[in-house]
Amino acid sequence: MPITATPMVKSDVRIRADVISEIEWDPYIRDIPVKVSAESGVVTVTGQAPSLASRISLVDAVHRVQGVLDVVDEMTVAPTAQTMRSDADIARAVRDSLQWDSYLPDDRIACTVSGGIVTLRGTVDTWAHRGDAERAVARIAGVRQVVNRMTVETRPIDPSAIRLQIERALERRAEREARKITVAVKDGVVTLSGTVQSWADRNAVERVAGSAAGVTGIDDRLVVDPYS
Repeated sequence: MPITATPMVKSDVRIRADVISEIEWDPYIRDIPVKVSAESGVVTVTGQAPSLASRISLVDAVHRVQGVLDVVDEMTVAPTAQTMRSDADIARAVRDSLQWDSYLPDDRIACTVSGGIVTLRGTVDTWAHRGDAERAVARIAGVRQVVNRMTVETRPIDPSAIRLQIERALERRAEREARKITVAVKDGVVTLSGTVQSWADRNAVERVAGSAAGVTGIDDRLVVDPYS
């Protein structure tokens, strides 16, 4: 009879120490002053980041640590003299970023900038493109927040066909993970439920689902369980 080893659950003390080490290891965020606490696998980070991009990178670094189940992001963004930009400069940079991305329909996307907060409106072809545009803008110096109000313009597709597309795509990438994920589709919105072993897996599954034709939204209910 085969014996399956049970993964050892990390203590909060170990998780906190590993999170701090991961932040200190990453050259893009190691200089950000941040406080870290952990309780039952939930990590809270508090501090001030010089840009929205660095804030996102810091939270992503925390999620990379094995044993972290969820992250409470209490970070704020305060551009430094080096990263401060006027709203006009940010608007021009947003337009350049959208135009230089060959996959995004920049002519259908408009932005409004106020106090470093960028609001995106317009239509894109897939849910994945909606996220791509948001991430591209979030990396621009001076941006404090991105409000994504873009919609997905697509023709109606049979929900069962959308579900089948997604399930097959998941099976091609990771059959073991696909068996733990349930896909439901209603009115173009995909609901994902089940368990994954890491935040990276969760993002990858959401990306796969968002790339399917006919998807207009994602309701991500996946649970990160590194010990599953």
